[in-house]
Amino acid sequence: MDEIDWNLVRAFHATADAGSLSAAARKLGLTQPTLSRQVAALEAKLGVTLFERVGKKLIATDVALGLLAHAQNMATAADAMALAAAGSVQDVEGRVTISATDTIAAYVLPDIVARLRREAPQVTVAIVASNSFSDLRRREADIAIRHVRPTEPELIGRLVRETTAHFYASARWIAENGLPASFESISAADLVAFEPVEQFAEHLARIGITVRPDEFRMVSENAVVLWEIVRSGLGVCMMLREIAERTPGIVRLLPDLPGVPVPIWLVSHRELRTSRRVRLVFQILAEELSGEGCVPC
Repeated sequence: MDEIDWNLVRAFHATADAGSLSAAARKLGLTQPTLSRQVAALEAKLGVTLFERVGKKLIATDVALGLLAHAQNMATAADAMALAAAGSVQDVEGRVTISATDTIAAYVLPDIVARLRREAPQVTVAIVASNSFSDLRRREADIAIRHVRPTEPELIGRLVRETTAHFYASARWIAENGLPASFESISAADLVAFEPVEQFAEHLARIGITVRPDEFRMVSENAVVLWEIVRSGLGVCMMLREIAERTPGIVRLLPDLPGVPVPIWLVSHRELRTSRRVRLVFQILAEELSGEGCVPC
């Protein structure tokens, strides 16, 4: 048998992983007809059926399931090759992707990007705003700003700061409800909660605050949405100190209540640290997030 085109294997692997041609096409940046032709070409090349259509979904056949491990090995090797190649680039130009939580991306990164534009104008900064971890090993991002230490051996992390989260409300909310003297004087209905609410309730319990998940009336998995709700005077929210200090009209509540400690880690792949442009962006991020730059202390 002749050698198999990696593009065909990649199409098969992405389709099996996504469960549909449309999702796999979006992931690979291809049109759906192109991806479909690649999958069909691999089936013809191997002389097997890889997928069966059930409704709108594609179900991998037993043959396909048996081949997936080999496809995964090829994908891992391709990712490693891409990382090694990216790490060897020494030009201070090109694309650097930064992954961060939605609030960090919306309220902290713009000032840092302004410095990057001044000091590295040839670098294209791509920001992935997500509260889920980007897979740095698969090049979903070059650098990630996280609140937990990386555990994967391929990744390196630098603890750039230990910060805290506190309860905040807008001046408008305080004018309507008064300045609370204790947490018990804040109605649970006024608390803005992060999804999943069960996990958020557990975080509160660790600092001695008991609220049942079903008592929250304003919830979202998007922290930017929650923060805008607070800015509008509709409730009380826990937020990082740096973000609250950047927001006009926001008042910290219960100053005697200890803040929740939140570490800020910068994470990258070992291979990428040899890339000059990634090193430069990493260093600027570290300086700004640690307080050596313009992030308020």
